[in-house]
Amino acid sequence: MLKFHGTGVALITPFSEDGSIDFAGLQNVINHVIDGGVDYLVVCGTTGESATLSKSEKKQVLKAALEFNAGRIPVVYGIGGNNTAGVLEEIGETDFNGIDAILSVSPYYNKPTQAGIIAHYTAIADACPVPVILYNVPGRTMSNVTFQTTILLANHPNIIGMKEASGDLSQCMRIAARMPKDFLLISGDDILTPSMRVIGGQGVISVLANAYPSLFKTICHGNLEDAKEAAFKLLDINPMMYEEANPVGLKFLMSHLGICGETVRLPLVKATESLKERILKNLVN
Repeated sequence: MLKFHGTGVALITPFSEDGSIDFAGLQNVINHVIDGGVDYLVVCGTTGESATLSKSEKKQVLKAALEFNAGRIPVVYGIGGNNTAGVLEEIGETDFNGIDAILSVSPYYNKPTQAGIIAHYTAIADACPVPVILYNVPGRTMSNVTFQTTILLANHPNIIGMKEASGDLSQCMRIAARMPKDFLLISGDDILTPSMRVIGGQGVISVLANAYPSLFKTICHGNLEDAKEAAFKLLDINPMMYEEANPVGLKFLMSHLGICGETVRLPLVKATESLKERILKNLVN
């Protein structure tokens, strides 16, 4: 699974002012991050506003991303949800040509028990024709995938990794101490990536790599001192990416950098003037 070591970028989905998908903007983003040195693309994840993409639009974004990538780096596709049967149906309807793995978020809103999470992911891994990366993000799902559950699931032959966005470094250490040798522990928090490297993590699936891919090349592949210094540069701007919900701040930043527009889909709205001003004051050189 060396193809998933380093920086995975959680791609934004650019939109035109009328709310339609901006495919030219998507091509700009993909070329920008690949030129900056990211290791793989994550298409239609949370940062890609997958929650407000229709099934048809998700397929269109995936098709375009594969075309624009043209086989340059691996591609991970977001397929997840809180309706296990619905996730299995989407897997059955997906053309996996060009897809190297899926990223599947832990069920949100209905707050299943750990037994329910295990059953959900086991069903997905059994059905999916490509490897599965788990995604634990309690801030969005309102439930935590415990380290015990992660280790149990890590023994499934088709589950290859965990994007850990709990923010709990102790939990991540417990996973690292017990996980199979070839299991991927992936940071789900840009700032914590150097710390995750120290305990045995293999990189990050990043939000800010959309804007600063070369910085994440240093964070993931540089020596630890350089990685730490690179991450320190993000300390002030990173929380602004989430202040008005991801990817609102990020899309403004991408617009400022001239890569694509800042439009997001309802119920998200564009960044406030206050947030824009603070982002501009904290740009990374």
